[in-house]
Amino acid sequence: MLTLYHSPISPNSRRVWITLLEKGLEFELVEVKLDGEQFKPEFSAISPFHRIPVLVDDDLKIIESLAILDYLEAKYPIPGMLPNNAKDLAIARIVQMATVNELLPATTIFLPQFLGLPGGDPEKIEKAKQKIATTLKFFESLLDDRPYFGSENLTLTEAVAGTVVPLMPTIGISLSQYPKLNAWCDRLIVRAAWQATEATPESLAALKAIVVARMAKQNPG
Repeated sequence: MLTLYHSPISPNSRRVWITLLEKGLEFELVEVKLDGEQFKPEFSAISPFHRIPVLVDDDLKIIESLAILDYLEAKYPIPGMLPNNAKDLAIARIVQMATVNELLPATTIFLPQFLGLPGGDPEKIEKAKQKIATTLKFFESLLDDRPYFGSENLTLTEAVAGTVVPLMPTIGISLSQYPKLNAWCDRLIVRAAWQATEATPESLAALKAIVVARMAKQNPG
């Protein structure tokens, strides 16, 4: 039995969770609360860097979400979730990496706003908005007349980018300038895997409590 150690409010976790669902695999979910539980010895034994997600398959412990996705695709190739064509595969990988390295880091500054909290350096916010706009414009250019990036079928790229791009309107960034990307988001969010893994009010409240506690430590008194 596959076991996924995850946090329901983590895009990194969610991309693995979605992939497991889309592949129709049996698995167990174990939630790791990010209020300090990730530093406990029992979790450190499977995740030495104290990060989620972790996928455990028998005696194999896999960290890093993209490595987990590659493992699942190699071990469970049906349904296939990567293009076979070299150009399409390149597009799929580019979007994955740009999401991880450019888009997701730029959105983190909006976390207090997303949770309804004050805060945020205006200069840093403006720089983040510029980076997000550059990334979204780039993604728009990579979509053709097919419903997914480089594919007629859902791929791992959707599991990665599709857990970040649809969040843009919730942090005040409209997708109206990116019609193909907007339609792509609409196709994803109605899928059962996306709806099943959407953050609940309870998980968002728990995240808000963690963020408030961290802000209090950074700004005592």
